Amino acid sequence: MFKKILIANRGEIALRVIRTCKEMGIKTVAVYSTADADSLHVRFADEAVCIGPPKSAESYLDIPKIIAAAEITNADAIHPGYGFLSENADFSRICAENNIKFIGASPEMIDAMGDKASAKETMKKAGVPTIPGNVGILESLEDATSCAHEIGYPVMLKATAGGGGKGMQVCHDVAGLAEGWESTRREAGAAFGNDGMYMEKFVQEPRHIEIQIAADQRGKACHLSERDCSIQRRHQKLVEETPSPFMTDELREAMGTAAIKAAEAVKYEGVGTVEFLVDANRDFYFMEMNTRIQVEHTITEEVVSYDLVKEQIKLAAGENISGKNHYPKMHAIQCRINAEDPDRNFAPCPGTINVYHAPGGHGVRLDTHVYAGYQIPPYYDSMIAKLIVVAQTREEAIKKMQRALDEYIIEGVKTTIPFHQRLMRHPRFLSGDFTTKFMEEETV
Repeated sequence: MFKKILIANRGEIALRVIRTCKEMGIKTVAVYSTADADSLHVRFADEAVCIGPPKSAESYLDIPKIIAAAEITNADAIHPGYGFLSENADFSRICAENNIKFIGASPEMIDAMGDKASAKETMKKAGVPTIPGNVGILESLEDATSCAHEIGYPVMLKATAGGGGKGMQVCHDVAGLAEGWESTRREAGAAFGNDGMYMEKFVQEPRHIEIQIAADQRGKACHLSERDCSIQRRHQKLVEETPSPFMTDELREAMGTAAIKAAEAVKYEGVGTVEFLVDANRDFYFMEMNTRIQVEHTITEEVVSYDLVKEQIKLAAGENISGKNHYPKMHAIQCRINAEDPDRNFAPCPGTINVYHAPGGHGVRLDTHVYAGYQIPPYYDSMIAKLIVVAQTREEAIKKMQRALDEYIIEGVKTTIPFHQRLMRHPRFLSGDFTTKFMEEETV
């Protein structure tokens, strides 16, 4: 087992890793920018090293500085958390070159899963369902029409160099495809300097459901069931829950089996998440694999009594898994508390927290690094806390979350607490009848 772990991250997730390390008897090193000198992860680590100014590129993304911090503190492993360098293949490779264990995926694995086209082909070969689509670039409207006929409408035209929602068009019939072909190519060419297009089946009424997996260095994997992440805006998750209100026992088994196939096909090591889109007919399709701990790992921990960070560390140290799958025994919900103004299109609101009161009580967990007097810096992600509840049923969990949100007081900055209070009383959320389009369709 490792003697000392450096946490190459900040805030809530850094503090989360430190807590597990302390329980395992492992020494910890915090790294921090000058903007985070007063953060709790710095206070509670055994050692702390300042690695630069607030700008991420000069601190949390500066690989030489982080490696130097590990060397001067004699850390034998680095935990990257999520975000920043957690899925950076070069960082994983440089850690190995310096005899420091990267607690995460190998560089080859990160590269393989980071390339969506190659990841999709790998999943196809492993027998994991993928969204039907063409291979390569569509050469003409005739090619596109033929492909659409084979796939079946509706279809989605996508720019090969796309991103940010540009160069995308849903086509419901032949006429719509003919109309969208030139306009979508023009938009892609103007935005990316590349008008190459490909096509996928358009998934109607999609839900975003992911399967948590764990795998050891022998290539053996297990799953820890699902999380429903469908409540999101601009592809940013807002609320996660497990089990999914859309799930059936049959679908859970099928998705869990597919996720294990995905992990074992690429000889995955560590904890990770296989993400799927699920349509109204409960057909599911591989989207991507996240080769790191997820923000929402907390709710899985609550329903299966399993410390995923501890498992990450043990797997990185070479321990084996039992191969047993885990299923939810309770219902858990997580609300992401961001320093944002939900009434101004979720505009970031950095500043000083003047008054702070944390909720508590049975079945309430709060993962956060903030406190009264804390200065929220403007340089990083606006998430300042994760509020998690667990109860016997979904109805009880929602009631518990309503109560916990009403108890949660943060003054001095705007937060998403009022948004979550409204969401937890919204009829469609209460019924479980929502998709990834919820925020576009409803006023909360």
